[in-house]
Amino acid sequence: MPSTAPQKMTPAPDQRTIYGAPEGQDARILIDMARAAAKTRNVVMHVATDDLRAAALLELISFFGKDVDVAFFPAWDCLPYDRVSPNPEIVATRAAALTKLLEWKKSDKFLPRILLTTVNAAMQRVTPQEILDRTGFSARSGERISLVQLQDYLVANGYTRTDTVREHGEFAVRGGIVDLFAPGHELPVRIDLFGDEIESIRTFDAATQRTEGKLESFSLRPVTEFFLDDVSIERFRSGYREAFGAVTSGDPLYEAVSEGRRYNGMDHWLPLFFERMNTLFDYAAGAQITFDQHAATAWEERERQISDFYEARKTLAESLKKKGKKKDGDVSLSGAVYHALPPLRLYLGEEEWKIFSGKASTLIPFGAPEGTDAAQEGGARKGRDFGDIRALPDGDLFGALRTHLIALASQKKKILIACYSEGSRERLRGMMEHAAIAPMPEMVILGLEHGFVSADLAILTEQDILGDRLTRRAGRKKKSDNFLTEVSSLNEGDLVVHLDHGIGRFAGLETLKAGGIVHDCLKIIYDGGDKLFVPVENIEVLSRFGSDEGFAQLDKLGGAGWQARKAKVKKDLMVMAEGLLKIAAERQLRKGEKLSVDKDSYDLFTMKFPYQETEDQLKSINDVIADLNGENPMDRLVCGDVGFGKTEVALRAAYVAAMSGTQVAVVVPTTLLSRQHYNNFAARFAGTGLRVEQLSRMVAAKDAKSTRDGLADGSVNIVVGTHAVFAKDTKFSHLGLVIVDEEQRFGVKQKERLKELKADVHVLTLSATPIPRTLQMSLTGVKEMSLITTPPVDRLAIRTFVLPFDPFVVREAIMREHYRGGQTFYVCPRIGDMDDVEKTLKELVPEVKVIAAHGQMSATDLEDRMTAFYEGHYDVLLATNIIESGIDIPRANTMIVHRSDMFGLAQLYQIRGRIGRGKLRAYAYLTYEPTTKLTAQAQKRLEVIETLDTLGAGFQLASHDMDIRGAGNLLGEEQSGHIKEIGVELYQQMLEEAVAAARAGVNFDDIVLEDKWSPVINLGTSVLIPENYVEDLGVRMSLYRRLADLENNADVESFAAELIDRFGKIPDEVENLLDIVRIKQLCRIACVDKVEAGPKGAVIGFYKDSPPNLPKLLVWLNEARGTVKLRADQKLVAVRAWDSVPQRVKGVQTLMKQLADLAA
Repeated sequence: MPSTAPQKMTPAPDQRTIYGAPEGQDARILIDMARAAAKTRNVVMHVATDDLRAAALLELISFFGKDVDVAFFPAWDCLPYDRVSPNPEIVATRAAALTKLLEWKKSDKFLPRILLTTVNAAMQRVTPQEILDRTGFSARSGERISLVQLQDYLVANGYTRTDTVREHGEFAVRGGIVDLFAPGHELPVRIDLFGDEIESIRTFDAATQRTEGKLESFSLRPVTEFFLDDVSIERFRSGYREAFGAVTSGDPLYEAVSEGRRYNGMDHWLPLFFERMNTLFDYAAGAQITFDQHAATAWEERERQISDFYEARKTLAESLKKKGKKKDGDVSLSGAVYHALPPLRLYLGEEEWKIFSGKASTLIPFGAPEGTDAAQEGGARKGRDFGDIRALPDGDLFGALRTHLIALASQKKKILIACYSEGSRERLRGMMEHAAIAPMPEMVILGLEHGFVSADLAILTEQDILGDRLTRRAGRKKKSDNFLTEVSSLNEGDLVVHLDHGIGRFAGLETLKAGGIVHDCLKIIYDGGDKLFVPVENIEVLSRFGSDEGFAQLDKLGGAGWQARKAKVKKDLMVMAEGLLKIAAERQLRKGEKLSVDKDSYDLFTMKFPYQETEDQLKSINDVIADLNGENPMDRLVCGDVGFGKTEVALRAAYVAAMSGTQVAVVVPTTLLSRQHYNNFAARFAGTGLRVEQLSRMVAAKDAKSTRDGLADGSVNIVVGTHAVFAKDTKFSHLGLVIVDEEQRFGVKQKERLKELKADVHVLTLSATPIPRTLQMSLTGVKEMSLITTPPVDRLAIRTFVLPFDPFVVREAIMREHYRGGQTFYVCPRIGDMDDVEKTLKELVPEVKVIAAHGQMSATDLEDRMTAFYEGHYDVLLATNIIESGIDIPRANTMIVHRSDMFGLAQLYQIRGRIGRGKLRAYAYLTYEPTTKLTAQAQKRLEVIETLDTLGAGFQLASHDMDIRGAGNLLGEEQSGHIKEIGVELYQQMLEEAVAAARAGVNFDDIVLEDKWSPVINLGTSVLIPENYVEDLGVRMSLYRRLADLENNADVESFAAELIDRFGKIPDEVENLLDIVRIKQLCRIACVDKVEAGPKGAVIGFYKDSPPNLPKLLVWLNEARGTVKLRADQKLVAVRAWDSVPQRVKGVQTLMKQLADLAA
């Protein structure tokens, strides 16, 4: 394969384009082709752009073509020339697909068949057909087989022996019972032997291990693409020597294969096990081939990637040769030689690919151009999206849907509505019934994002109608905010803060019974053992105290201490809020210099940005540019995780300011950050005519003097530096913009000097410490903030592993990173552990250079060490969590965290965010002591971080892990004391009230925030999530917690749909709970804080005994003709005859809806 980038391929003369094939219709086209091909016992082979696209097509084909047999052949999930093997599940799927293709060839049935694969998979050479054809194994009940031969077959064909079979490719032997899980089978099989005779064959459930059904026979396929039999081993040995010369001792790959052992990463030498290799196209000889629209581009990118990795291997091998480390080859994990096979041995070359792609038809979603041959018309177009109706403030969504459905029906089309799950289908149907849509179209479960319309069929999707899904499809990843809410749910023993009663300890859920009605309550223990029971539907009156519980004392129930503490914090907060507003107001009174630049030159500058801006980033840039061009001096904080694009915001602001004729000072706390920013600014401003210089202790005295002279006479436009920038002897000619990065890391004196520098100029502050959104909202209008929470478009999620500490894995991880030219972070929770860890690392990986860094070193020493690592003088940085923010080392793409259970969730997320900055896949290993039993909460934290590859989740985590650094950095460290007095959640709420009161110029107590009070509702019904519905107490608690956060009816419907999907049909008690949540939402709008309902009616109390919109209420009461009365105590009494509970629930909902409408 050539090492240069490939030329763009031009279509071959016999290539055909099929237009009008949007997603969904493309699957139908493939099915029609397969049915036509079946008449000649042929197959259709479709090459998708990538695995995601292939998975979507697989689901669609299964839905539309029940009669179609599909073989799915995915690509390996590791890099070309990697040192790790692909995932065994993927290998098993590939082996099953190849076996199925061989079975198709032998079959005499005329069945429609589709081979579905991807560009990456189709480019790989595969196991020869004649070898795979000989590797089947089958047996029937009553037959005789040798247990030894069966075990030998399983081991030789890639099965792994375990104690309990749970995954594909595993087997277990217990006496005469053999459990095994073959690829391509939905359930594992249990074979019961009596001597050598098969007594029974049964399927069983991998989760419960209980047998389910009986089988007459079983057949096995390999779960590997190569075999360790004597012939294959000998062929590998001779092929290896022939390809790479005589083998030196200490080559673990060669030794492992020679001994018949598997070795991690050996798959990358697959061709050496066979005389010759096949291609996937050989297995599907004569197939009708179709390609996705962007398959050609995907091929070009993959070809370039393979070439790059091969060249990198060769370059590294040659550099090692020159250094005399090894005679030849690259060094592998354990110090042995890594010989890379030439690309053409492993992958198809350009000429071969052109032959196959030249026979392919390409599916295009768009309509055909005028005059196109009818044979090239797929016959569909994208369906209706109701986004325009949803965007209208008073848009009648379901009215528009009804009109559209009538139009489709008049065209005699079959109409389907595609939903993502059973739960969302049930809920969407309920909404449509409520909107009186009839007749109801057929609703199906299908993961289609957008619908399409063809001559005979119209599909609308949940997303087309609602703009989002009621529930996401079940999968390994949970929706991250739900997952985070669940991990932050209350655990028995946690400290909680009740709005009226103060700090207590949560003692679990207790089910109270009265008059035949059961109700789940949260039990809170106060000082002296006093108990308070809070109904689960009012869980929001409780807030978590926070993660730092060591300082807290329980309050006395009904005592005065809590109210006194709360009052003191209120007073201090009011003073702080007024101070913040005063600063903001003074800034508004000052005139700022308007800075702007002509559009053409600005557009040219922005075109140098090599990436696609994210939505958050673009909004932040626009906010900053608008501020610079405004009447007043800018004071804006841009907050975003490292690598999420804050620097680009600063660069564009600096360009506008400098081109407007003013100077820009970029101030950072460390020389390392100074160097990083200077390199970025110098590279970006090259060719603009603007002079960029650096000031820090690393800059030579002569150069520093030249820079200061340039700042004084105006010849230096932009200076990047540490506190040297605001030293007394630094004078500016015309300073217009100050950009401060990580201000909280400056010392007190430096902050004071910075204040002087910032007076009367535009100020842009950058921070990588996540700020909770609640805190941002609290400070709207006081501190202007822009949050960047979206990761760059091409950022790969970090692969995270949670595992007990294993020296072999640690060595493997570090050496793997080292030999792909990268660096590793090794993070310890305590300085005291570092000496032992450093000693262990030097024994484990003597080949690499390790440097240690922690916060107790002098600032100079610490910076020197970080700089040495940044410059690549060391391979491993052993550090505490000082690496948490600010540091940007793109070459560092592996991280090992020691005793990861000792870190908080937000900390782990921040630490892990130091890697995965480039386009290479990054790896994080979160280790814990093998002998330590993790607490439930630590276990949950690690599970979340392992699953949470949702980039940009730091902002959710800032709230969920109750990390108070965000508040301290924004508002000053003295606020941390207040947080410890009343807990972090209540502090945030009170801060919001204080700012609102100060802005309105009213007393703190006169401000009522929507979330401050919780309506209490008693309908005389049982309200709980029964234990026999959701067994796990932690999950029940998390569901109660999430219930409190549901804001509207759509949220409740989505939550109900999720319950159905996870736990089954909703029981009456849970429906009652959901009804109460709906009523509560109406109560808030109506300012109703209490509802007591029974068979004869309801008594309704208003918040602070003050009905809203009293004139309207009196008119309504008059119209009610005595069925509703307002008592002297300002309570409403509604007289009703509600004989049944459903009547009562519906009646109260109607009443609350009427009162909410009056209040609104």
